[in-house]
Amino acid sequence: MPDAVSAKTAGTRPRILHVITDPRRRGAQNLARDLHRELRRRGQASALRALAPHPDAHPDAPDTRATTVLGPGRLHPATLLALRSAARTADLVLAHGSATLPACALALAGTRTPFVYVSIGDPRHWTARPLRRLRTGLLLRRAAAVTALADEARAVLLDRFRLPAATVRTIPNARAADRYPPADGDADRRAARQALGLPTDSLLVAWVGAIAPEKRLDLALDALDRLPDVRLAVAGDGPGRAALERHPAAARTHFLGTLADPAPLYRAADALLLTSDSEGAPGVLIEAALAGLPAVATDVGWVRSVVRDGATGALVAPGDPVALAEALAKVLAGDRATLGAAARARALEHFELGVVADAWQRLFTDVWGRG
Repeated sequence: MPDAVSAKTAGTRPRILHVITDPRRRGAQNLARDLHRELRRRGQASALRALAPHPDAHPDAPDTRATTVLGPGRLHPATLLALRSAARTADLVLAHGSATLPACALALAGTRTPFVYVSIGDPRHWTARPLRRLRTGLLLRRAAAVTALADEARAVLLDRFRLPAATVRTIPNARAADRYPPADGDADRRAARQALGLPTDSLLVAWVGAIAPEKRLDLALDALDRLPDVRLAVAGDGPGRAALERHPAAARTHFLGTLADPAPLYRAADALLLTSDSEGAPGVLIEAALAGLPAVATDVGWVRSVVRDGATGALVAPGDPVALAEALAKVLAGDRATLGAAARARALEHFELGVVADAWQRLFTDVWGRG
């Protein structure tokens, strides 16, 4: 590998190291993996490492098996030393959400390797306490740049942490379209349902995510309780699952656990339901849109940057199962094909990985060029 000075002189693109919190299929991890694959497809040197293992990582998922883990814990000294060592072979590190921010700030201190922090959530939610807000602001200032998923998210970062405007850039969330093909007619949809063990003779709504308090699967079940002709397929797991399996609507709910790949569920479903109290610009909405599914989602975070109310799906206020049920009933009874086609067209234009990767490569060049 050429050193940094000679590489810049020769016009070589920087070597990228993506750092994710753990090997699970979560929003930040999925973006990192897809971007890593796209950069390598384009001939740019790219590597990916996870800070630590996680018991919920799907053992059969190719992504999990292919991910190298740096150490035993997210901020364990051995992990930080391994990260510092891995960064020696990179020109730029991308810290993808959550614990990667303090890990990169600590591990790369005193080195010449800059890092970019990829902010995917809503900082108003995860820095609600003043001390955490102060600590996060100090860590963000260690980054050479910070990316936000929407212009509204960028404005929040600038206002909340008083970051220099030149260091914060909007780059949307993205997914590779070829990984989420739409169902090719009713026969394909039935085949996808049969492969997942789902009924083929009823309306089916997909819910994809970790079963965590902020994701509010309970609201989805409350809404389902008001729609007796609809079934729900839940792709995800978590400590709250056992209690939710006792919900009155659980009899029409199929708990699939964590899927190695959610794409077959998108092909099987008639709509996607997102019920979170807090989100960034969720990748599941982009995945579903690429698969031609309309979405009913709570209007939180930057969700409206993906879902256009009345055009690609429906938005409702958070915490309201009645409104969710009404919106879902309207979408299911309406022209789902038109909504799904509009969702796919919007996703291809704004959130397809090939389009968004161009913006990432421009950022890489800008940050690397400052050194």
